[in-house]
Amino acid sequence: MASQIKNRLQEETKEAMKSGDKQKRDALRVLSSLLKQVEVDERKELSDEEVIVILKKAYKQREEAAKQYKEANRQDLLDKEEFEMQLILSYLPKQLDDEELKIALKEIIYSLKAESLKDLGKVMGVATKQLGALANGSRISAMAKDLLSLS
Repeated sequence: MASQIKNRLQEETKEAMKSGDKQKRDALRVLSSLLKQVEVDERKELSDEEVIVILKKAYKQREEAAKQYKEANRQDLLDKEEFEMQLILSYLPKQLDDEELKIALKEIIYSLKAESLKDLGKVMGVATKQLGALANGSRISAMAKDLLSLS
């Protein structure tokens, strides 16, 4: 099944080209080429879930670059990375806020009968499957550790 996210990305690239928005056009082209490269390498059409994984990886790369640019006082490059990060977020599912994540993790912990930090592996396995598209792994892990250490 064709990815709706990828199709939307291609349509918005065309719109950016027509409107003359070079910054958006260039950022979308980079994302499109990332997806195309994976499709060529793996000889398959990407699903929305696979596109989300690639976009989250691209977001994380930009996040790390932005941190380095901030430390180096390179505002021009920092602005570019932050623009691309916001653009990528617009293609990802809405992320859970802390309270929603906490509730979802409590349900998983309860369903697995997890009682302490030694159960973190079990909790993380289920949590990343269920919540991986809705929150990044480091947030899930940190909150799961907090909840399990309170048990």
